[in-house]
Amino acid sequence: MIGIHFLRIFDAGKEIDLTALAPQLDRTIATSRTGFQQVMPKSIAVEETPLQFRMHPFELRYGDSIFDFSVVARIYSIGAISLCFIFQEPESGFGRLEEIGLSFSGQKGLGDHFTAYSRKLQEIVRDHIPDFTIDIELFEDYTIYLIDRLEKSVDPSVLLNGERVELSAQMREEINRNTLRYSESDIAIITWDSALLCSQEPPNDLLDLIEYANVQVLELRYYDRQITRLMARMYEDIGQAGRLNWWSRMQRYRIIMTDLMKSHAEVSEITEKVKNLIKVTEDVYYARVYATALRVIRSDQWTESLHRKIEVMRENYSMLADEVRNQHSNFLEWVIIILIAMEFVLGIWQSFQIAR
Repeated sequence: MIGIHFLRIFDAGKEIDLTALAPQLDRTIATSRTGFQQVMPKSIAVEETPLQFRMHPFELRYGDSIFDFSVVARIYSIGAISLCFIFQEPESGFGRLEEIGLSFSGQKGLGDHFTAYSRKLQEIVRDHIPDFTIDIELFEDYTIYLIDRLEKSVDPSVLLNGERVELSAQMREEINRNTLRYSESDIAIITWDSALLCSQEPPNDLLDLIEYANVQVLELRYYDRQITRLMARMYEDIGQAGRLNWWSRMQRYRIIMTDLMKSHAEVSEITEKVKNLIKVTEDVYYARVYATALRVIRSDQWTESLHRKIEVMRENYSMLADEVRNQHSNFLEWVIIILIAMEFVLGIWQSFQIAR
């Protein structure tokens, strides 16, 4: 048996109330909640499982062959949307998997289908959430190859590299570096844009773990982009405020500080939800697969980028607060000086009146 899961994850830009959405969708589409079935429930903690439903399958002609794909959509409460195109051949082996995998390397030929299905999904949800929009420009894509047997003589490096070339020993070692084994027949090889799962039973839980990792990375990328835009607007507002008179400038600084504080709270809250999307606690193998997937697809880099930008927001807030305090102190000092001067002038005037 071989199979390929072509996964593409988008973002809707807002959190979604799945509890309210599910019964509305159930009127026209059979939905379900996904969960991990092959481990003890306490081994994996999920904040809220996504809503899943099937969409219409499609055929794709490639060369002289026709490929049948089933389509599964998932909606996550944090605003992520996943589409998975699934291809399966029950009686084939690794040679056939490699041939098909290289034909669709980098999800070649599937982009238009992902766009069409994302728009269809947007229409379905918009019937219940009017302002629901899927950003098709920002996405995370990942391909997972499945096989039930992998001979020791087989080298999957070419398949995972996505190009039929004679790879060097160093390159092969790099591709296979993140190989995890639960047993001799249960193997997971994870690379930055694809993975190979070998198991005699359908590895549904591992498929879900890898999807969760990609969802987490996409959400980190999305909010990193949002913070970048917020910072650009903040610098523009500060620049415009600098051209105002001091009183108007201070008022504008206070508005900017309020916006910064609000944005900081919102981003901090959602990034915590992203980080806590799923926790693998007691199953060592699943924990290793999930941690490896996060590391290989560079979750740490996006997390560090987010933290760095949040820290810059804090620093800018502190500098603006210091500027406002200093200007307020200067204003109070001038008020005191003017009051003293007025009292002094009043004293002289009174003395002059007495002398007369």
